[in-house]
Amino acid sequence: MENPGEGFSQFDISKEEKDKLVAEVIRYILFKTHQNSGCPIKREELSQLVTKNYRHRLLPAYIINQAKEKLSSTFGYELRELQRSRPSSTNQSRLSQQSGIDAKSYVIISQLPAEVYKKYVEDVNTSHMTGFTFVVVSIVQLAGGKIAEDNLWHHLNRMGLHESDGNHPVLGNVKQALEMLVQQRFLQKDKVSSPEGSTLFYELAERALESTISERIKQYVTQIVKKDSATVDIS
Repeated sequence: MENPGEGFSQFDISKEEKDKLVAEVIRYILFKTHQNSGCPIKREELSQLVTKNYRHRLLPAYIINQAKEKLSSTFGYELRELQRSRPSSTNQSRLSQQSGIDAKSYVIISQLPAEVYKKYVEDVNTSHMTGFTFVVVSIVQLAGGKIAEDNLWHHLNRMGLHESDGNHPVLGNVKQALEMLVQQRFLQKDKVSSPEGSTLFYELAERALESTISERIKQYVTQIVKKDSATVDIS
């Protein structure tokens, strides 16, 4: 445990200043998560909240860690740093697909039991995106973690979801809903060139590769098809 006066004292700031910075970072995280539908928050954004008035180079990391502890103890959220995955292709064009997100970024994950979260926290107005995310990630996972764009739309079309549909009764613009999964880092794009031309693939990104999510999807899919998901081939 940190003793009073230790830790932040090395930065020549008062406890009140430290607490104010921590609160500001927490507010920013919660607001930005809600505003951007859970898209990752760049570490650079959080650091700038601190460095706009303080110049100690180690202070941002300290404040972010303090905010992480407070989010967990007070709000029941884990502030998780994403370990960025890269597309399996070595095609350099992938870099253009990755420019929107900093290599170091954060998302918040609820630490509440599933039944408590569903009863008191879950927003029924966004549950449709949760279902869409589950469906798309499941398709890509069952295809081996990577699927051509045309093939993905083929499976979505069979469920009544069309790329050209800009006014779906639940999802609205379906193509934008799929793009949101890229921004949220459930999927990433990988453009592969060959003598026949270029093919765009969708591949699982770091949030979909987390063991808890991956195992949960396998369990649900196995229950639905009533056989081991490893035997299912939709590629």
